[in-house]
Amino acid sequence: MSPRLLLATVVLIAALIGGNFSNLKFALDHTTPFLLASMRTVIGGSFLLAFAFVRGERLPRKLADYRNIFMVSFSITTVSSALLIYGVNRVPAGLASLVSATFPLFTAVLSLLLLGTRTSRTATIGLATGFVGAAVLASPSLGGSSTAIGVITLVVSAIAWAFGTVYMKWKDFSHISPIMLVGVQLIMSALVLVPFALLTEGTAETDWSIGLLVPLLYAAIPSNAITFSLMATVVKQATPTVASSTAYLIPLFGVFFGWLIRDEVLGVVEAIGGALVVVGVYIVVTGNARAAEAAAD
Repeated sequence: MSPRLLLATVVLIAALIGGNFSNLKFALDHTTPFLLASMRTVIGGSFLLAFAFVRGERLPRKLADYRNIFMVSFSITTVSSALLIYGVNRVPAGLASLVSATFPLFTAVLSLLLLGTRTSRTATIGLATGFVGAAVLASPSLGGSSTAIGVITLVVSAIAWAFGTVYMKWKDFSHISPIMLVGVQLIMSALVLVPFALLTEGTAETDWSIGLLVPLLYAAIPSNAITFSLMATVVKQATPTVASSTAYLIPLFGVFFGWLIRDEVLGVVEAIGGALVVVGVYIVVTGNARAAEAAAD
């Protein structure tokens, strides 16, 4: 893959995921958060498993693999995904994308605490910058209970995603293809989320119309299954710096699409806090990636 095509792929991934925050807002006009999260896992998981089987891949055979996949599934595609959509339901799409951008910061902290992975001095500065930005970003929400709950939920979602990512680094998943891994993950999440959503929310508030179907399909396939496949390709062919650049491009697209599609405008405080988060994430991911590249040389 040429450098230009690689860069274009990274930008496409960030755009597809960043646009999903506004897309979820449209879906939530027709259904409830946990039911949306559960339907997303069913469709996305079925799509990925079907694609994996067409490629000739087989399901994992070891019980230990399923235990490890369940841990990742519960953290990332169950808890994190459900809380993400719940949080998006309570705050503007652009703000949600900025709060969710704290995920790489929590990943670095949990890697240090659980794996003993040291961060460079530069990355430490990035962590401090990012967390100051997160505090600034969250400060306006303290005046309203609904928004505050949304922001807190999105932070917990980011922490859960970070834990699942660190767990994947701790356990060996190299013998399972990324597509099969996520396909099984999503189906496991569906087995948890579907009954939970039906028990807590039911379907009375769901409008089974094209207004739900279109954003649901986008949330399940382009922003989930397809972007993951593209990311797997980038990770194999790009340097860590390039591969990790999506972490700070996603919130930029999230804010852009929130403005373009839903006429959202960030306040001055949110803009400053969001800028600090993006800068902090940039410093962390590039600092750690360069350290990894130097260690490999």
